[in-house]
Amino acid sequence: MEKLIFSSYKLGELMLKNRIVMAPMTRSRAIGNVPNDLMATYYGQRAEAGLIITEGTSPSPNGLGYSRIPGIFSADQVEGWKKVTSAVHAKGGKIFVQLMHTGRISHQLNLPKGAIILAPSAVKPAGQMWTDSDGMQDFPTPKEMSSAELFRAKEEYVTASKNAIAAGFDGVELHGANGYLLEQFISPVSNQRTDNYGGSIENRCRFVIEVAEAVANAIGKEKVGIRFSPYGVASDMPHYPEIDKTYSYLTKKINEIGLVYIHLVDHSAMGAPQVPASIKKTIRENFKGSLILSGGYDINRAEQDIENKSGDLIAFGRPFINNPDLVYRLQNGKPLSAELDMNTFYTPDSKGYTDYAFFK
Repeated sequence: MEKLIFSSYKLGELMLKNRIVMAPMTRSRAIGNVPNDLMATYYGQRAEAGLIITEGTSPSPNGLGYSRIPGIFSADQVEGWKKVTSAVHAKGGKIFVQLMHTGRISHQLNLPKGAIILAPSAVKPAGQMWTDSDGMQDFPTPKEMSSAELFRAKEEYVTASKNAIAAGFDGVELHGANGYLLEQFISPVSNQRTDNYGGSIENRCRFVIEVAEAVANAIGKEKVGIRFSPYGVASDMPHYPEIDKTYSYLTKKINEIGLVYIHLVDHSAMGAPQVPASIKKTIRENFKGSLILSGGYDINRAEQDIENKSGDLIAFGRPFINNPDLVYRLQNGKPLSAELDMNTFYTPDSKGYTDYAFFK
């Protein structure tokens, strides 16, 4: 009997050919922040996934915190993304763009001229990041967003979402995880505001909820998902006592808006703290849409979590890097490639990107 994970699945109004999701992974190949032919080849190679979620893509010049990540706010970027969506759709795949505003996880050397490092509060994150011009640099202190900047950022998410549909995407995922702008509002560690967007759980979740509502109204709630990483520590996100209450409130609100999915990431396979089973259960109970689970899955655990209804779809990340035909290999019991060059995860060319072999 064929595993459930290889069965088709209705996500909103989309029919996915299987329940395997290619997780969003930054690969830093967008030279000048514009998607290109190389990226179209990469995503096209992996179009057997039921759903592809792209690498983090900035809705704003201010959100381009890393070297060579793509945006979706200019005409050139929309044209570049059309190549990617066409390559995926030509093979019968479905693709969402992940909207990732990096917020305070940024460096001026990575930003275009005139862009500003913005965050809910002027709280400097610990750590360093890569810049192509000067190598590793400390994170600077961000500028606390004014009311006008906050309003403009919401508008940028809406415009980026409309651009995504114009570029041929099937939908968008709002990146509310991994310590980027949306999560920076959620956490009381990075959000120390004293206005309506800081303090209480309701206030800290307000920006995320408003962005989700605005984007859902602009392109349709069946085309919008959101990613969360409660208990994640990426990008200097320490734990705080009311994590469970925060995500319980937030997921109830996301359910009211009617987003098509929540994408829940657990980075414990890469050494981060485990997301407690209790919060996964709470989110499952609060949210009536589809739940994507990700983090260190193999095919057996993936099938088990679909069978026991812990999640509806399972996202795989790294295995898709060196196995462009991952779905074929999993479905036919073929070994996965052992070759994985971490030195080429974020380099600018095709090496370690589009040159991994298909199963012979």
